[in-house]
Amino acid sequence: MITLSNIDELKAAKEALDKLQKDYPALFEKLSDMVNLTRAFQFNYDYLGCLVMDEDASKCTPKFVYGSVLRLYKKEVQKLKDDQDCEVLKQTFSQFKQTGYAKISQLVLGMAPESLVGPSSVR
Repeated sequence: MITLSNIDELKAAKEALDKLQKDYPALFEKLSDMVNLTRAFQFNYDYLGCLVMDEDASKCTPKFVYGSVLRLYKKEVQKLKDDQDCEVLKQTFSQFKQTGYAKISQLVLGMAPESLVGPSSVR
C-alpha cells in the first residue's frame, strides 16, 4: 500500500503512540513485540494492521510461507487483540489510518517522524 504522509500527521501519530506507551505500557509492549515479530518474519506491516483491525488481509497476506508460521503469527496477534485495552490501540490505528500501518509500525520501532515524510511503499 502506498501512503503519503506529512510531518504533522506523523508527529501526531508519534505523540499518540507515546501516550499509548505511557498510559498502557503492557499493551504497547505487546504491540512492539508484534511489530518486531512482523519485521523478523519479513511480513508486510499492513498485514499486522489488517489483522489487528479485523480488515481483509488477503491483499497483504505473506506468500510462500508455511501455514504453521502463519498460524503461529496469527496466534500472537490474537494475544494482542485479547488485551483488555486493545480498543485503545484500535482507536489509535483508526485515527491514523491515513498515515498507514507501515509508518505507524516504524514509529513504534522508534523511527523519527521526519525520516518517514513523503510517499513510501514500506512493507
